[in-house]
Amino acid sequence: MKKATKLFTEDEIRTIEAAIGEVEKKTSAEVVPVVATVSGRYDRAEDMFGFLLSLLVLGVAWVWLQGIAPTGDAWGGSPMLRLNLPVVLVILVVACFLGMALASHVPVLRLPLIAKREMQEEVESRAREMFQRLKIRKTENATGILIYVSLYEHMVHVVGDDTINAKFSREDWQALCDTIIRGFKDGRPEEGMRRGLLQCGDLLAPHFPIQPGDANELVDTLHLID
Repeated sequence: MKKATKLFTEDEIRTIEAAIGEVEKKTSAEVVPVVATVSGRYDRAEDMFGFLLSLLVLGVAWVWLQGIAPTGDAWGGSPMLRLNLPVVLVILVVACFLGMALASHVPVLRLPLIAKREMQEEVESRAREMFQRLKIRKTENATGILIYVSLYEHMVHVVGDDTINAKFSREDWQALCDTIIRGFKDGRPEEGMRRGLLQCGDLLAPHFPIQPGDANELVDTLHLID
């Protein structure tokens, strides 16, 4: 999976930022796009992967190595299992920690163990966090809007300020999100972002037309977060 900072070329970034400028020529709203590599930490999924890997390794070791080991005294000694309890515990612990480390460094391994609802919650939470961190809420007329794209989760979320939310619902933004996602699926993320931004402008303009003397309160920048 590519990191957000490596996803676009310089020319593609300029194209996306030019689209922001086009949007803000016809609406007084302030549109801020953010592309993040990942939104959640997903520690539970890493732990689960480590646990499952430890069971798999133990199963393989049991099949290949388990048996009865003879003792030195063939007459008086008792036979022993090759994989006794201490060995089993060491295999479980070592394999579990290796699995957790592996899932942390190769995020795709934990993906099947993460519920879609959990990913949605993480994306929405991080989007709200970025909305505050980038000071989008501080626009004069509360017309800031964040378009947040999370690569790992393959999700797009829109956060609007109070004035925006009074006019639009989440359902109103779904077509915009679908446009952006379609561009990523087609292998043209820059085009998906550009079209999504222009579509956002078309939605905003009738409700928040550009006003005389309107100032650009937020820099027209594509924010990339690893």
